[in-house]
Formats: sequence, structure tokens, C-alpha cells
Amino acid sequence: MTSALPSSVPDTQLGLSSSEIQILRQHQQIALQNQSYPHSSATRGRGHARASASTSRAASAASSGNGRLVLDPGSLAVLGQHFERLMAAIQNRVEQLTAQTQISTISQSSRAGAAMAAADAEIARFHAIIRQIDELETEFDKVRHIRDIVKGFRARVEGLERKMDSRGARR
Repeated sequence: MTSALPSSVPDTQLGLSSSEIQILRQHQQIALQNQSYPHSSATRGRGHARASASTSRAASAASSGNGRLVLDPGSLAVLGQHFERLMAAIQNRVEQLTAQTQISTISQSSRAGAAMAAADAEIARFHAIIRQIDELETEFDKVRHIRDIVKGFRARVEGLERKMDSRGARR
């Protein structure tokens, strides 16, 4: 007595987590639904009757909700092709997002570089202003010193004038 290969296995015995089982079930349904379209790659090169019969069996087994992975070679090929397309689409999306991230990073880097250059320019301007203030304070100190000397001379001259006026008034 030869034992026939089972036509399906419970998807819970595949060593998958519950979320992975949900993904498998969902994509098995999608793959089998896509297989039933006449333009799908699964029907190319074969007679429609054979593909249609295989699809019907696999679709009914998958849609029965009994949580089994159909072991029909055609169904497994369709499921494998579906996952290949899905992985390619995911990889493509990852590459798109990576490119967008690189563009964003370069843009942010450029803006940061521009902001740093602007900050450096403002710091240089600030230093120039401080230098000018220091120069003005030095000039102010010089002028104040000269003013104090002039005040001193003026006070002496006024004092001498008063002395001369008081001597001239006495004579």
C-alpha cells in the first residue's frame, strides 16, 4: 500500500507566527484569485481547461477557510510567483524610500551648511561690530582725556583773567 502525498497541510504546522499565518492566508487568497484571470502568467502556455480545473480545486480549498496550504504544484507555483512579485514590489518601495531619504538628507545637509555659513557670517559681523565699539571706546577715552586737559587749561586761563582783572581794577 503506497501512501499518497497529502493535497494540503495545516498552515499552523509550518512553523509560522500567527501574524505570518494571517499573511500567508491573505496572500494565498490573492494569488489564487489572480490565477483565475485569463491574462495571468499561470495560464500562459497551458490549456485553459487544465489551469481552470487546478484553479478551481485550489481556490475552493483555500477559500474554505480551513487554514491549509494547498500542496498542488500549480498552486504552489502561483503562490511562489505571487510572493516573488510582492517581494519585488516591497524591495522597489524600499529603494524609492531610500532614495527619498537620501534626497532629504542631502537637502537638510545643504540647509544646515547654509545655516552654518550664515551663522559664521553673522559671527564675523558681530566681531566687526565689537571691534568698532572697542575702537570708539578708545577714541572716547582719548577725547575725554583731551577734554579734561582743555577744561584744566580753561580753568587756569579764567583764573588768570580774574587775577588780571582784579589787578587792573586796583590800579
